[in-house]
Amino acid sequence: MLALVRERGSVRVAELAQELGVSPVTLRRDIEAMAARGEIQRMHGVISRVSAERTPGRGPGGAPSATAPAAAAPGRSGEGLVIGMVVPTTEYYYADVVRGAREAVEARGARLRVGLTRYLPGEDRTQADRLLSTGAHGLLLTPNWEAGSPGPDEGAWTAELPVPTVLVERWAPPGHPAAALDRVSSDHAHGAARAVQHLRDAGHRRIALASRTTPTTARLRAGYEAAVAALGLEPAPQWPQAGPVPLSEAESFARTLDYLCDAVTAGGVTAALIHSDTDAIMLIPRLQARGVRVPEDLAVITYDDEVAGMADVPLSAVAPAKHEVGARAAELLLDRLRTPSPRTGVQEVPRQHLDLLPLLTIRP
Repeated sequence: MLALVRERGSVRVAELAQELGVSPVTLRRDIEAMAARGEIQRMHGVISRVSAERTPGRGPGGAPSATAPAAAAPGRSGEGLVIGMVVPTTEYYYADVVRGAREAVEARGARLRVGLTRYLPGEDRTQADRLLSTGAHGLLLTPNWEAGSPGPDEGAWTAELPVPTVLVERWAPPGHPAAALDRVSSDHAHGAARAVQHLRDAGHRRIALASRTTPTTARLRAGYEAAVAALGLEPAPQWPQAGPVPLSEAESFARTLDYLCDAVTAGGVTAALIHSDTDAIMLIPRLQARGVRVPEDLAVITYDDEVAGMADVPLSAVAPAKHEVGARAAELLLDRLRTPSPRTGVQEVPRQHLDLLPLLTIRP
């Protein structure tokens, strides 16, 4: 490795790992040791050779001496940096997330490159590797985790990437390797609880949650159940358990419709939080066709607020701060790249888990 760096002057860590046939984790340990000895310099996923001569303020081997003055920290500019972003899609929910990231990146003079996964298995890692191979200095990463967090034996690779990485709209439980990564996400549990609280304040005592399985669902249900318990509300009929065979889109939609009809007619439910806007807009005329009037029999708040305000009767909705999530994640990554330590090439400050609170918009 040292011979290649001296021969070429500089080389990207990802390319070096591939050329030497070793894992990035193994290579990173060696790079850290060599950088600590002053044999190489590391910056933004690139390692380069150092001068053979000692320079003022450096000890043997080019290592910084104890008396060397600290280098001035660079400014906030990210000029020259390339930020890779892996997301399932650039449509619907993620359109605003990507837009926020792009604006924050470009405001700092850096460039954003996007890889799309379309929720295909294994595609998130493929796209991350592709972005690294084309020169990304850091990654904004939304892995294809069905529950929004990694399942058993899933996702450890995200903590082994050779560049600083920020999880976007994803989280990992304590003890999982990815839990040590920076992350920025919407506090969906808070958003669900806020909707329940508003419906309670409007006089509803039995409130349902209707959400098909998405990476957001688990957090929505956690917030919904916590709010129902904290507010002393009556429990709604239990959401039907999933069977051994995954349902098609049409089957899942039909199950949601059946659940809400039964919850109102037999379960005493008078209000519901429905995820998402599109489901709510499609469900309402079907509910009314089956004798459930909205809002007379069932008050509805939707979750996402992408198109709720454009329904024939505008719907109240909870809106995650999607644009701000993308912007904050990009700024966090750029800040970490801005002042790398001589030892690791990454800014050594405490990692951050930022949860942004969604807003509730009430429409008459």
